[in-house]
Amino acid sequence: MASTSQNTRLPLDTNIVRQIARLSWGQRGSVRVATLSCLTPASSTLVESVRSGDPRALARAISMVENRAAGWSDLLKALFPHTGKARVLGMTGAPGAGKSTLVDQLAKHYRKENQTVGIIAVDPTSPYTGGAILGDRIRMQDHYSDPGIYIRSMATRGSLGGLARATADAASVLDASGRDLVMIETVGVGQDEIDIVRLADVTVVILVPGMGDDVQTIKAGIMEIADIFVINKSDHEGAERVEREIRAMQSLAMRSDHWMPPIVKTVASEGVGTKELAEAITSYEAYLQKENLAFKKNVENWQERLVEMLRDAMLEKARAQVDAGSLEHYAAEIAEHKRDPYSLVEELMEKTVRGAGHY
Repeated sequence: MASTSQNTRLPLDTNIVRQIARLSWGQRGSVRVATLSCLTPASSTLVESVRSGDPRALARAISMVENRAAGWSDLLKALFPHTGKARVLGMTGAPGAGKSTLVDQLAKHYRKENQTVGIIAVDPTSPYTGGAILGDRIRMQDHYSDPGIYIRSMATRGSLGGLARATADAASVLDASGRDLVMIETVGVGQDEIDIVRLADVTVVILVPGMGDDVQTIKAGIMEIADIFVINKSDHEGAERVEREIRAMQSLAMRSDHWMPPIVKTVASEGVGTKELAEAITSYEAYLQKENLAFKKNVENWQERLVEMLRDAMLEKARAQVDAGSLEHYAAEIAEHKRDPYSLVEELMEKTVRGAGHY
């Protein structure tokens, strides 16, 4: 057998991956069980390197799943049995709330407790390059020399809900690498930013004083998903008002799990309130365990995520049935009212289903 360093340099062959994957799956309709046998030697070594926490392997694996490169699905299948151990913390809130600074302070806190941390920062997409705008990562430069912290920025690439499409997969990679905690900082798009609740074990909503109508501006969206509220920049005028509005909203409705989200005041730029926030996170995790809610919440999250995964898979297959030229032709026919879009979609879905049947 070749050495690890030699295996790492072996290129992935798309055709070989597909052929081996088909052999591994067996005939259509049989039970599908993914094993390392459906991976090339190079990607098998990548799995081992990711599990060892190697930062270069993590970077390569996350890029692989983010770009949907050849073998990405088999890689995730091989890593999945090693996931489920990391705590996933979602940090969300409006732009300018200080999410990056607070994530930075929390990372320092957990590192002092000798916990390993993975950070996924979902950034806005550049309209010119399609890549992530990395301005917020400047605040986390102190951690780049710490092997116990891995930081990855991801572009939204047009995804709604504040999360990049591959964020959940990237979190799984970090989980499989043995990180104790995975923190996900969302892009900050206001009330649409609710996808995080289907991924995080604990969701922290960060507010700041001076947002005009304060809580009223975002109560229709992210206010309902908070497990913990943080009022950052609490040394600014208006912090007490924000707290009163949160408590007024909490008095109007009780959560189904009967948890009352605590309100933690912080000044992230000075590290004030970080310890209290970490304690609030621990308290909620303990509550979930005590009330046997952790597994139930996980099942509910996976229900939502499975629907999203099915939707994405079907969309990809449907797109494969229609090239750009055909799509333009169909659009022109509809615009001229030569055919209706509803019948067309039904036809395309039938083709997609038939195509899936020959997988």
